[in-house]
Amino acid sequence: MAEQGYSSWAYSLVDSSQVSTFLISILLIVYGSFRSLNMDCENQEKDKDGNPTTTGAFNNSNTNNSIQTIDSTQALFLPIGASVSLLVMFFFFDSVQVVFTICTAVLATIAFAFLLLPMCQYLTRPCSPQNKISFGCCGRFTLAELLSFSLSVMLVLIWVLTGHWLLMDALAMGLCVAMIAFVRLPSLKVSCLLLSGLLIYDVFWVFFSAYIFNSNVMVKVATQPAENPIDVLSRKLHLGPGMGRDVPRLSLPGKLVFPSSTGSHFSMLGIGDIVMPGLLLCFVLRYDNYKKQANGEVPGPGNMSGRMQRVSYFHCTLIGYFVGLLTATVASRIHRAAQPALLYLVPFTLLPLLTMAYLKGDLRRMWSEPFHAKTSSSRFLEGPDHGGRSGEAELLSEELHLKRGEEEVEEEEEVEEEEEERRGALFGRDRVHMQGLGARASQGAEAPTGSASSLRVI
Repeated sequence: MAEQGYSSWAYSLVDSSQVSTFLISILLIVYGSFRSLNMDCENQEKDKDGNPTTTGAFNNSNTNNSIQTIDSTQALFLPIGASVSLLVMFFFFDSVQVVFTICTAVLATIAFAFLLLPMCQYLTRPCSPQNKISFGCCGRFTLAELLSFSLSVMLVLIWVLTGHWLLMDALAMGLCVAMIAFVRLPSLKVSCLLLSGLLIYDVFWVFFSAYIFNSNVMVKVATQPAENPIDVLSRKLHLGPGMGRDVPRLSLPGKLVFPSSTGSHFSMLGIGDIVMPGLLLCFVLRYDNYKKQANGEVPGPGNMSGRMQRVSYFHCTLIGYFVGLLTATVASRIHRAAQPALLYLVPFTLLPLLTMAYLKGDLRRMWSEPFHAKTSSSRFLEGPDHGGRSGEAELLSEELHLKRGEEEVEEEEEVEEEEEERRGALFGRDRVHMQGLGARASQGAEAPTGSASSLRVI
């Protein structure tokens, strides 16, 4: 019986719902991170064609106004704002559910259109040039953008009419990708502040809210269905009983839901458990790409630092996310209760990243200004030296010495030219003075001895 119970428990971990949750969440993070990196590369090309910046395309002040960078203050207050929003949804859900549903549908439409845009660009490229069509005050759009937006509107309408969980998952995927692509973490310091605050937020509202509010606030808000706007509209307009009264209540796309193979239960993962670690992975992917552009050399395989330099921060953090998600799943099976996923995801992503950054000597730079060029000779590396500095430190040091050497050579040449001019002027004055002395000496040869003596004194 014990072996049978253990086998059934192990089988539940590889159930279709769990496997789908693992695969989809990792794919969304990877895809959103690379979409973000692609947007940075496009901005870099625009900067080269237009007004290039001195700090590169990975600078925090991005040229694209639609990209939002989180600073330290926002990272500290975001968990507080999320807690206030959660309480509003908990106490006043019946009053704001229609407004909240409409706002969520609009945001999901835009986000899913962004998710479909590359596919639509690929489909429309052979048959249509990428010329933008003007819609007056609404702006100018390409055919691919119009197609992706139309498909997104159709999907949202079908979701409102049917309330199917698969369509809700599709909209939630679009929200995840859009938030990962358009939100930036500028440094490791902001990343630690944000994820640590959200970890406390998640743990409190899952584990301790029941002691204060007599209910698990997080679970209730996440699973509570909202009234269908069509049903509300039909009641307000006093339409017939067959008009809009048979539409289902809507489960909002704030989570991913996958049914098990037997249909007995659903596996649920909030989009915050995908987006927030995804922002960290997006940050380290951008930093990996920045290092590749700044340092083309690959350290030799003979030492520890050389092997460490080959391991990218993105792969390390992605593996940590997978292990953290697996640990959260095991914990939920053991305790048979909802678990705050960030309690496991944050340590398993941040700790390996901090450890690797310390070993590779990038911790200080990643902590403060990872995408800014260094203008001083101070070393930003810390951690073990392993018998010498890493390949990147040597390259940056060589570039810094070369730049300083060129500046020093130019300054020395200017100083030498000024010195030669000054010596030439002094030599000219000395020559004139010596000629005067010679003339006076020749006159003194014919003069009396006293005059000669006075001349020697002069």
